[in-house]
Amino acid sequence: MITIACTINDELVEATVSTRETLADFLRDKLALTATHVGCEHGVCGACTILVDGRTARACLMLAAQADGAVIETLEGASRNGRLAALQKAFHDHAALQCGFCTPGMLFTAAELLDNNPAPSREEIREALSGNLCRCTGYQAIVDAIEAVGKSEGGGA
Repeated sequence: MITIACTINDELVEATVSTRETLADFLRDKLALTATHVGCEHGVCGACTILVDGRTARACLMLAAQADGAVIETLEGASRNGRLAALQKAFHDHAALQCGFCTPGMLFTAAELLDNNPAPSREEIREALSGNLCRCTGYQAIVDAIEAVGKSEGGGA
């Protein structure tokens, strides 16, 4: 067991965690931040994507102990502070989700893309999403939604 301190969704969190506990399990089981989904547990599907120190990261591949001192943002925090509001609205408007399992990871991936490239091409959007699996939508509507935000807001999510 190890004691960690990190900032999660703008709140300081101090906790004792197992040295083998993943960040995804810590967020979901200990903090009830269940928008961090666990799919493949191999970092392939992207469902567990969160922000760690401002960059996307796979919570299933990171140990909770590695989060000591980090600033973490989950979908709950991003929704509360409005960071992803334009993307969330675009996903809704373009019917870019069905079951919603992949959506948190897709939103963070899209936000990072738009932060780095305010007006990405459809090919660039598809490339950015290549690490996020969706079994329901076929991606077309997701690409449409991200493209719409890029065009309407110059990218800033």
